[in-house]
Amino acid sequence: MGTVFSFDVRLDGDADRERVRAGLAAAVAGLHHVDEVFSTYRPESQISRLARGELALADCEPEVAEVFGHCEAEERLSDGWFTARYAGGVDPTGLVKGWAVQRAVDMIASSGATAVCLNGGGDVQLYGGPWRIGVSDPLCPGGLAAVVEVHDGLAVATSGPAERGCHIVDPHTGEAPAGGLASMTVVGPGLTQADARATAAYAMGPEARDWLEQLPGTEGFAVAPDGTTWQTSGFARHLARSGNAEGRAA
Repeated sequence: MGTVFSFDVRLDGDADRERVRAGLAAAVAGLHHVDEVFSTYRPESQISRLARGELALADCEPEVAEVFGHCEAEERLSDGWFTARYAGGVDPTGLVKGWAVQRAVDMIASSGATAVCLNGGGDVQLYGGPWRIGVSDPLCPGGLAAVVEVHDGLAVATSGPAERGCHIVDPHTGEAPAGGLASMTVVGPGLTQADARATAAYAMGPEARDWLEQLPGTEGFAVAPDGTTWQTSGFARHLARSGNAEGRAA
């Protein structure tokens, strides 16, 4: 998927280590499979062939229809601020990585791991805990804007131009988002939704705060270009009081 994935897997004394290793291997293989099917950079991938009209959705792997189902749900929820069909194209990139990471963590957890942290290019899915996840400061490389504390699983997704430049546009205008946030972080139970909602919220800009407040189980934290921040009313309960991060969200 053009990025780095890192795994942190914890076991208790009763865990079947070979079973967990098999679960980890299956998760890694699953991520490679997702890349082969969904990569927009591979001309032979099913997504690329679907976009060119060479393949029908019904002829794709079942996961493709599943991912587009999630994309359509997030598009409705965000009133079009998130979409996998921008400008007539076919590109579920804003959701599929989160979906793949969440699925991989489910595989490892079901194999008997006590706790799992999987960081996929700065978007993190957690199982068990405790964990501390640092939210990178987009205006200070190497610094942290916040630290999220997790005790029983959570997802942390961040969107913004700090790492890859401006790659998110307002789907209604085709231009860079008018709000111009430096970064937008969303936390929630699953990375499938958190990834898409971070993308939509970044595109919305400051208006995202009211939208995120309405979503059950979803909280947000934003950094503006001048270094000021805002957060939804429930985000504070996720903040760590002290200590260093054990993972990092970009």
